[in-house]
Amino acid sequence: MNEMLFTKRETPDWLLAFWKEIDDKTFGAGFDCFADDATANLGIAEWKGRETIRESLRAFIDTGFTAVHDVIEYWDGGVLKVFRGFVTMTPDDPNHPVVKPVMTHFFYMDEADHTRVRHWFGSVGPVQF
Repeated sequence: MNEMLFTKRETPDWLLAFWKEIDDKTFGAGFDCFADDATANLGIAEWKGRETIRESLRAFIDTGFTAVHDVIEYWDGGVLKVFRGFVTMTPDDPNHPVVKPVMTHFFYMDEADHTRVRHWFGSVGPVQF
């Protein structure tokens, strides 16, 4: 059994920069929070490598909507960072409704470089019923 203590903190700049890259559809330096060989598991997707994560998220956002991420709470457990929030997803097609699903994400930091994410597990949704 492992025990980990978490401290509720202000959302760090690296996490805000990451979400901003997605919200602004720029997909730039905010992705530097990931180790070169990081893994991301989002829903059924598994992406390996920072550039694959970047390009896969770009392809997803390019399916016809704009996202705005809001972090509600952020918890720091050292090697594990957890946050909860909402993402407002506004479709490009005005005939489709805006949805605001819940997000919960776990960021396991790299053991050798605690400033980089090694593994990201994320859950968003449901986006509709």
